[in-house]
Amino acid sequence: MPVVPVADAQVRYDVTGTAPGVPLLLLHGTGSAGSALTWGRAAPRFAASRTVLTPDLSGTDRTTDAGGPLTVEGLAAQVIAVIEHAGRGPVDLLGFSMGAPVSAAVAALRPDLVNRLVLVAGWARTADDEHLRNLFTLWRTIGRELPDSDAFGRHVILAGFSRGYLNEIGREQVEQFIPSLPPTPGTMRHVDLDLTLDVRALLPRITAPVLVLGGTQDATVPVGHSRALAAALPSAPYVRYAEVDAGHVLFFEREDEFTALVEGFLEEDGSTGNSRAERVAGGAA
Repeated sequence: MPVVPVADAQVRYDVTGTAPGVPLLLLHGTGSAGSALTWGRAAPRFAASRTVLTPDLSGTDRTTDAGGPLTVEGLAAQVIAVIEHAGRGPVDLLGFSMGAPVSAAVAALRPDLVNRLVLVAGWARTADDEHLRNLFTLWRTIGRELPDSDAFGRHVILAGFSRGYLNEIGREQVEQFIPSLPPTPGTMRHVDLDLTLDVRALLPRITAPVLVLGGTQDATVPVGHSRALAAALPSAPYVRYAEVDAGHVLFFEREDEFTALVEGFLEEDGSTGNSRAERVAGGAA
């Protein structure tokens, strides 16, 4: 497992696959389990055709640091360091949930390192949205002030997956999910960042082609945030937008559809894009 020092952190990342071409870096969201839980199913699918990098940011179990407050810029610096340490040139960068605004920051701050950008179930600012503010405040209360690991895990599951998917996988598998989502001190650091997150000023600086994916049944980060992200990228050469009929963790619920959408975007030549208004309005309909 490669390790790269960044400020006071020792950032660990995995490399899956050895295919040539542009590597794909997958960036996890909130939670101490990091890449292992988030990308355990998706990374091998993408690794059939490309090398996949999966870093664990500060706040996860595998990356150590001094334990201070997290910032988007600080986490972006960790991603940048991983890309440079891997030594494979620019990457296609995909960020999920909290990882989406961090990925957007990477693309804005170091455009030379990002070939294409995929933002999945992300958002740009928390303070103006009462749904996000109350959700993350509730997580902080349950996870830090009570704390109650079982209640925290159950709420994350309810917000993270659609009702249909939970009923589809059944009680036994749902119950197995609960202890894998503990409110560790690292997770609470992620939640603190979620509450203060604001990358609006960085979005106009993104110059890579972008795919934005939202979940129509997302109860964690409602799909309107994905629509807003797609509309807030004036410097991107083109923006693709799509919605998947799933909850927040849409790559669990609709694995084949998610993989096909991402691979299709990463492999296209970009020569057939519509105007921005048609792309965003068409995707949001």
